[in-house]
Amino acid sequence: MATIKKKRLNIRIDMTPLVDVAFLLLTFFMMTTQFQPPENVKIEVPASHSAFKVPESDVMTIYIDKEGQVFMGVDGQALMAQLFGQTAKLQRQVQVKMDNLPDLLIQARISNPKLRTVIKGDVDADYGVVEDVMNILQKTQITRFAMITNQIIDKK
Repeated sequence: MATIKKKRLNIRIDMTPLVDVAFLLLTFFMMTTQFQPPENVKIEVPASHSAFKVPESDVMTIYIDKEGQVFMGVDGQALMAQLFGQTAKLQRQVQVKMDNLPDLLIQARISNPKLRTVIKGDVDADYGVVEDVMNILQKTQITRFAMITNQIIDKK
């Protein structure tokens, strides 16, 4: 008995909905992305051989420029607005006086206990200012902090 072969049907997949979804996702991610504002303070950090990396989130950074001015910034916009007001919400750091620094550090740590403290000082900054900042950190019970440096790459 002979079997009858069925005629093969061509399958055609319409790719238009897939392209629409891809462009909608691309547009969504482009519209909702928050870019980091540029730094107001130009700091040239010293070099070191340390291999430790700075954490990505929950970071409170204290900037010291070459004139000895102290700036403070946190990575969350809500916390920046809470500490410095709505005008500083989109800024990366705000200049602070040494007298106000302990209170701001305490407020930031109360608002987010997971904050890790980082000092980013300029190569030409006076060490006395850096020492004053470290003393303030110790007085506010922040005994663990990191200092940001450029990593020296050994050429062998």
